Amino acid sequence: MNPSLNNGLLAGGAVIAGWWAWGWQGLLLAASVIVFWLVMQFTRALRVLRHASQRPVGHVDSAVMLQSRLEHGMNMQELIALTGSLGTRLGELDDWQWSDPGGNTVVVHLRRGKVVRWSLARPEDEPESQDPGPGASPGTP
Repeated sequence: MNPSLNNGLLAGGAVIAGWWAWGWQGLLLAASVIVFWLVMQFTRALRVLRHASQRPVGHVDSAVMLQSRLEHGMNMQELIALTGSLGTRLGELDDWQWSDPGGNTVVVHLRRGKVVRWSLARPEDEPESQDPGPGASPGTP
């Protein structure tokens, strides 16, 4: 079920129950509870954004760990709280990218604000150096 619908039904139920049980004082109580709930949600969102603003955009400590913690249906607020930073937007679609210092990259695709898929891209393997090994002398092939 849609969370907005759930919240609306809960608020409507609080208003009806407040009116039925205590009259206009119940309406005031229900309104106070609803406003308190909204302030708590707003404070939570600001805390997540404040924490994310202290880190570089599109940076995570480990893209592999991020990829293992992602879940279908996560919203953007949960995603930002998980990564600890704002992602880099890719193109016009709802694709967001986070990278780690090792060059690993996670691209997350959102649809209607929810995670629907993601992919992990590792950097191409660099060609190995011409180190002959521990037993060979530098002059021998």
